[in-house]
Amino acid sequence: MVASAGSFYKDFDITWGDGRAKILNNGQLLTLSLDKASGSGFQSKNEYLYGKIDMQLKLVPGNSAGTVTAYYLKSPGSTWDEIDFEFLGNLSGDPYTLHTNVFTNGKGDREQQFHLWFDPSAAFHTYSILWNPQRIVFFVDGTPIREFKNSESIGVPFPKNQPMRIYSSLWNADDWATRGGLVKTDWTHAPFTASYRNFKANNACVWSNGKSSCASTSFRSRNSWLSQELDSTSQNRLKWVQKNYMIYNYCTDTKRFPRGIPKECRNS
Repeated sequence: MVASAGSFYKDFDITWGDGRAKILNNGQLLTLSLDKASGSGFQSKNEYLYGKIDMQLKLVPGNSAGTVTAYYLKSPGSTWDEIDFEFLGNLSGDPYTLHTNVFTNGKGDREQQFHLWFDPSAAFHTYSILWNPQRIVFFVDGTPIREFKNSESIGVPFPKNQPMRIYSSLWNADDWATRGGLVKTDWTHAPFTASYRNFKANNACVWSNGKSSCASTSFRSRNSWLSQELDSTSQNRLKWVQKNYMIYNYCTDTKRFPRGIPKECRNS
């Protein structure tokens, strides 16, 4: 078990924050912090094209209003692909908002937002992304909360050609993050800190020198996640989350899409 846990030294580079991001516990823990001068962030050394990726996060506790902890996959360039978890801070006692989005060819606008059924700042919880040629699934502690299916057959682009790195950052977004920017960051609580551990990408296709580590037929036969679907139990869990904890779904926002909801919404 211990051997499978990667080291943050091996898997990630701290990219910004001027010392506010720290790798601790012999590479087993990473913390990001935010103060009035700056936030901080890191990115994966590897690029991936498909994968099952897990990370445990413990979010900023207490009054985190105005802060955003982002954990996402993204490709470079102006027509990028991106798969987003963003955690929008709260006033003490209010729930965090978990904001998800999927970008293809530089276009997003596919937001679904949730409140969680636990306090994500009290302990570590596992946030996972399954990305294979047929679908993208967002999981929280193994429970699916969102599925974005490949709808190329009806003309909707799907992320499949651009390798992505894993990124995370903690930053100040009090112009929009909490209640649309009504609640500002209270800097008397700074520094704000989020913690990370137990990163796993054992089941992921590493992209290197124009090639994927998953290209071989033997790899594909050993890795069922490449064709994984949600079974009936998982589909029921997904419906439970969406019924009880989803607070915004772009697919039902008819005011925003007066000409009709996006095509992929009709295919879900």
